[in-house]
Amino acid sequence: MDEKISCLIGLQTRSKFYKVESGLMTLLRNCLESETENSKTVLSGYVDHFQSLDSEDAGWGCGWRNIQMLSSHLLAQRPEAREVLFGGSGFVPDIVSLQRWLEVAWEKGFDAPGASQLDHDVYGSKKWIGTTECAALLRSFGFRARVVDFGPKESQSVVGTNVDNTDDKASSEAYQVLMDFVWNYFSDENTVQFGLQHVVVGEKTPLYFQHDGHSRTIVGVQAKHQRDGILTYNLLVLDPAHSITALERSLKKKMGWQKLIRKGTNTLKKPQYQLCYVDPGIASEEEMEKLKTMDSVFFEL
Repeated sequence: MDEKISCLIGLQTRSKFYKVESGLMTLLRNCLESETENSKTVLSGYVDHFQSLDSEDAGWGCGWRNIQMLSSHLLAQRPEAREVLFGGSGFVPDIVSLQRWLEVAWEKGFDAPGASQLDHDVYGSKKWIGTTECAALLRSFGFRARVVDFGPKESQSVVGTNVDNTDDKASSEAYQVLMDFVWNYFSDENTVQFGLQHVVVGEKTPLYFQHDGHSRTIVGVQAKHQRDGILTYNLLVLDPAHSITALERSLKKKMGWQKLIRKGTNTLKKPQYQLCYVDPGIASEEEMEKLKTMDSVFFEL
């Protein structure tokens, strides 16, 4: 195993991606600060956008792209991450290298059921991955990656189908559980102080945001006060399916970015969602053994 990891560290390739010079999250923050609405927004720190490419991974690679986005944040924001992530390489590897790292995680015993489900083999394939594979890969480096599930009671499970939105109000109320969780996650009162600012950068990692058929990365959340005093939330999302150059252009011009990034409750139409985030610190050897077994917290929609 040590020899295999050593070879992988030497052979892994840096992912090629379009890097926004002034920083994507800085541009997003500027746009949000220019808004005059009565709102509060919390953002993650640094995040690079990794776009799915027609020539490489269009249609199946979104899961890997979200791992790259989350990894770019960890490498930029957490000194301890640079020492352990991807063998201390200091960069975000390409998809093929990430596939090798996931197989190494499986060989170490992380997420045995998930490894079995994918036949212990993803290298060079177009197999879809999701939240649990992201968590298993990050846990193998000692990160405390956590998974959160949102969905109906088990007896009502309707995986792979769309929610019947005949009652839009009931649907919105159901998804409020997810919105509340995201807001409480980013706006942790122990670390976030708004003061006179209505846009702040928190200390939380982005959220890997999975549903049937696609996954994206939540990099922040916005709360708006309505006239009736009720708070409504918007997720701030980076989508691997979007063009990074188009995204950069819209953010610089402060035009059209809302449609690409801001997602309200009305955009949530799937019956089940999963999130993955990373708690601070690096796990001890004893804790690493426990992290090999995947677990999650469940919220009923």
